[in-house]
Amino acid sequence: MCSVASSPSELGCTGQNSVANTANTPGSGGVGGMGVGVNMSVSVGAGGAGGIMGQCGNVSVGNMGVVGGNGGNVGGHTNVDNNGCGVVDLQGPTAELTVYDVIMCVSQAHRMHCSYTEEQTRELMRRPVAVPQNGIATSVSETMEFQKIWLWQQYAARVTPGVQRIVEFAKRVPGFCDFTQDDQLILIKLGFFEVWLSHVARMINDATLTFDDGTYLTRQQLEILYDNDFVISLVNFANTLNSYGLSDTEVGLFSAMVLLASDRSGLAEPKVISRSRERVAEALRVQLVRSRAGSTQALQLMPALEAKIPELRSLGAKHFSHLDWLRMNWTKLRLPPLFAEIFDIPKTEDDL
Repeated sequence: MCSVASSPSELGCTGQNSVANTANTPGSGGVGGMGVGVNMSVSVGAGGAGGIMGQCGNVSVGNMGVVGGNGGNVGGHTNVDNNGCGVVDLQGPTAELTVYDVIMCVSQAHRMHCSYTEEQTRELMRRPVAVPQNGIATSVSETMEFQKIWLWQQYAARVTPGVQRIVEFAKRVPGFCDFTQDDQLILIKLGFFEVWLSHVARMINDATLTFDDGTYLTRQQLEILYDNDFVISLVNFANTLNSYGLSDTEVGLFSAMVLLASDRSGLAEPKVISRSRERVAEALRVQLVRSRAGSTQALQLMPALEAKIPELRSLGAKHFSHLDWLRMNWTKLRLPPLFAEIFDIPKTEDDL
């Protein structure tokens, strides 16, 4: 589901491409019973499909599906209106794609499904997330709890649309739809925050985190949600990543590498995922060099980016631990069901 780039010169397409409507072919059925423990693993049971895991062999979020397993359009003939860039037919093995095809596929997927690209954030009207006064609080602790609940609800409401976007991005990453259905789910559930953070990093500075609608949380508000140490690590990661001056194409390729983590717990076919990741990594190496012709920085950037991934994984694990507060206080909050599902926060007593 991407355009063929027969040479490096064709990689300047804007990514403003419209994907033709496609119908998902039923596969072997959904898988449910998702659960993420403290070790950040996903156990797949035999229950009915729900939220993230949809029907007919598709990983889905809401009405969106990632086609996997035995059926679907990805892996078959998919036509894309690409404004003259050509059309790729992914019926053959993903390994047959050239490095420039991979760059083009991921670049287009990122521009189509990331709301934090340079173009989309250039003219954002920024405004703070204001916490209303709680007139019934009788103590400092009650006031702090009210603020934390309010901020988590605001945060969750703005993060949740990113789940659908990252699912759509994932299914356009070369090789992703060749994975088993359960492996697709594990990669999305355990990698969502890390991929989202690699996208939103350009909107983080020492003082604020700005969402794609222009609202922002202050550093003090982030410390209410998490703690000072986590916020320091978050800001340091974002500042370093931003200092590399990555283009949208390079951010997309980097986040695809983050998504294709073959060492996630519970994966059935880690070697298949590892091969896809290496194709994406090679595409990122080529893109970094060709976009910085003659610069010594290009050769240093790839090792630097690879070194950021363990740091990102650590942030993901700490973020997951901080969500224990939501899991213990879920009855006090109104969270989007999809946010609760992706992070395994109870929505009803049956979820306990």
